[in-house]
Amino acid sequence: MASDRPGRAAAGPATAARRLRAGREDEAEALSELALRSKGHWGYDRGFLEACREELRLCPGEVAARRTTVAEQDGRILGFATLEGDGPEGELGMLFVDPEAIGGGVGRLLYRHVLAEAGRLGFTRLTIEADPHAEPFYLAMGAQRIGEAPSGSIPSRALPLLAAWP
Repeated sequence: MASDRPGRAAAGPATAARRLRAGREDEAEALSELALRSKGHWGYDRGFLEACREELRLCPGEVAARRTTVAEQDGRILGFATLEGDGPEGELGMLFVDPEAIGGGVGRLLYRHVLAEAGRLGFTRLTIEADPHAEPFYLAMGAQRIGEAPSGSIPSRALPLLAAWP
């Protein structure tokens, strides 16, 4: 069955080929660039994206420490997420999907995996500093808005602060 949305992953057998795995240090730069492309999906201009570059950067030495999970299909990285903190409360630090895969279930797959992993590790709550455009996704996944957090990249910009429970 083909997708009716251009640039979206088709439903059916191809979906079964997706897999989740631990991120590797040698992928840090590629994951950082994916994060910027994903952020750019929302129509932000080049200056805005450059202001966010450092905050969206994943360093090689951080990949394991931030519990990075990668979603891939046929060797192509579709997205990634990080589970951060030491519990009992942690953070969904990053969750980004390649723009060509947005709308194809990759974000949902990563989000559910992070929640399950958080529960397995004994976390009782995760916070999420969401891009305003991503807030509806997290709310649809069961997260609740608990306030606002200052942007780490853009002075005077506030981000939705959400909570999720494993």
